[in-house]
Amino acid sequence: MLGSAGRIVISGASVAGPTAAYWLRRYGFDVTVVERMPLAQVRTSGHAVDLFGPAMEVAAWTGVLPAVIDARTRTDVVSFHRRGRREVDVQMGHLVAGISGQHVEIMRGELATLLHEATRDDVHYVFEDSIRAIHEEPDGLDVTFEHMPAARFDLVIGADGLHSVVRRLVFGPEEQFRRFLGGYLAFAAIPNYLDLQGRMVVGNAPGRVAAVYPVHGTTWARAGFLFRRDDELRLDHRDVAGQKQVLHQIYAGDGWEVPRLLAETDAAEDFYFDSISQIAMERWTTDRVALVGDAGYSPGPAVGGGTSVAMVGAFVLAQELARAHPDHAAGLRAYEDGMRELAVRSRAIGPAIMSTLIPRTRTQVRLLPQLIRLVTRMPPPVQRRLFQLQATPARALDSIHLTRPATG
Repeated sequence: MLGSAGRIVISGASVAGPTAAYWLRRYGFDVTVVERMPLAQVRTSGHAVDLFGPAMEVAAWTGVLPAVIDARTRTDVVSFHRRGRREVDVQMGHLVAGISGQHVEIMRGELATLLHEATRDDVHYVFEDSIRAIHEEPDGLDVTFEHMPAARFDLVIGADGLHSVVRRLVFGPEEQFRRFLGGYLAFAAIPNYLDLQGRMVVGNAPGRVAAVYPVHGTTWARAGFLFRRDDELRLDHRDVAGQKQVLHQIYAGDGWEVPRLLAETDAAEDFYFDSISQIAMERWTTDRVALVGDAGYSPGPAVGGGTSVAMVGAFVLAQELARAHPDHAAGLRAYEDGMRELAVRSRAIGPAIMSTLIPRTRTQVRLLPQLIRLVTRMPPPVQRRLFQLQATPARALDSIHLTRPATG
């Protein structure tokens, strides 16, 4: 502990924000976390995310790993639908064993809940509010909010995702940094009408994928849609009706469960739609502001292991600020230097995974499930050698080695 190490406000209470808050508070900082969504929505929203390697270490050091493992999705089998033919079943555990020796899949909302519970007694949380303006003074930052009174802080951390408000206010418009990877994804909370238990079912078509999987311990499921597109859609991010209409246009005429998935998605209140895009910045810190996770170096949703990178980045940020205290500017520079290789490697993953995640042709649609099943039947050492030849989130995370925090 460093005693009174300074006041920090964090924008975002999903994964990176509470992780950073835990460690900053442990190192003696006075931390406020501001989140635009209600707490209940943070806890229930989102799709399944993966924690690999060093992110599992951070979860363990934060004290939430046992609860994370208990809350895992328990999706054991992925079944690929094939028109007029038997489904191809792939054991998820066999596939992951070839990618990483340390892995767990959990719903994003569950992970955010566990991190909030680990920090709520020591960190000041403000939900349903957002940063509106940041004005830098020689001795600190004057921060204005949408609702609560303005306040002075020593540091501002943007952990507010792909469309970060802090990034826009401090570094400039999103268009300067966002790279479209040629696709879109959507997720919706729907009833588990197929009564799926531990099984994800996937339907592929040229240029598009539809899937559904259960949310363990509930009567709900998540419908997922991923599709390719050469140019970006001209849609306001608040136009939910327009986004759902796009899904109908893209998946029109598809069989299998797609019509029912679309109908259930139309009725869903918990709905997410966005481009598969990256954030690429030369720098993601100033003397008093830092971006962490997707806000500063998003590898791309659903394709780059962004949740693991966010947890690792939050931990590194807090450690470097503590090491450099009271020279916060030096701490932020060390954080940026420490994360640079991982950020660069993670950005290389998206385009590589996009080339195989969404099959382009009917031949690829037919062969992909069989190829995946073949690979998962190989011994794990052989699988690992094969995956070492590819860009994967776990391989990117191998580029960073974390220092275990001192106990006590």
